[in-house]
Amino acid sequence: MSTHSAGTSGPAAAEADAAGLPWIEDAGKIAPQDARELSRLFFDQLAVLEEGTHAYQYARNTLIEMNQSLVRFAARRFRNRGNGDMEDILQVGTIGLIKAIDRFDLTREAEFTSFAIPYIVGEIKRYFRDSTWAVHVPRRLQELRVDLARAKERLAVELDRDPGVKELAAELKISEEEVIDGLIAANGYMSDSLDLPADTTTSGKPDQKTATTYADFLGDWDPAMELVENFTALRPLLGTLDDRERYLLELRFGQELTQAQIGAELGVSQMHVSRLLSRTLGKLRDGLLSEG
Repeated sequence: MSTHSAGTSGPAAAEADAAGLPWIEDAGKIAPQDARELSRLFFDQLAVLEEGTHAYQYARNTLIEMNQSLVRFAARRFRNRGNGDMEDILQVGTIGLIKAIDRFDLTREAEFTSFAIPYIVGEIKRYFRDSTWAVHVPRRLQELRVDLARAKERLAVELDRDPGVKELAAELKISEEEVIDGLIAANGYMSDSLDLPADTTTSGKPDQKTATTYADFLGDWDPAMELVENFTALRPLLGTLDDRERYLLELRFGQELTQAQIGAELGVSQMHVSRLLSRTLGKLRDGLLSEG
């Protein structure tokens, strides 16, 4: 058991010692058997320490670190679920461990291990149920996916082949339409990267292939489409302008002349050009808004 006296570890260790707790440098390295014994001592003190004090935080944090082996134990059964990232599963399991520590009561005379495991497993299951779906799927269909998966396993053993929709419906005593809905919903559980090859074609060189990804087939919003719509709506409105107004727009937006150059062309001041442009554009804007 790796513990130290308060005299060699600074003020924090001294405060832990004053609270009647051993100072543990690295609680994560405590063996599970030792962690079980030390946890009872730490829970005893946690019950009487004032919440928010350094001693309370030390006791609580040490309990979390000492009992990480419970999280690892519970997480093993989920290692092949989801995207296989154990780091995420361990983090979620630790949340369950923290909840168990905060709710554990020594007066119940129950082992903390027996109390904590259901919290940890429950938190991990909730994570897979609610957070790992690639798209939003109603809870009813999420639960149906699990029932279908279990029914598939049972029937595959009995039939020595994959069961069909009709057989799954009979096994679960539901309609074939519900089975189909559940199978479709299961596709939303995990998503693939758009960079995965969708097709592999042989290039001109021998033994060399070029991969076509799903992203190559994915459409995107073309901003030019909005311009086409605007031009279509604007065309009849331009016909309502007089010759001078259309000529003014041609100089400004067709030939891209400055207001000073337009003034010189029309023999008016730059200020007058600005007012004419504002009035003309205002007429077009009002026309577009009234049509919208």
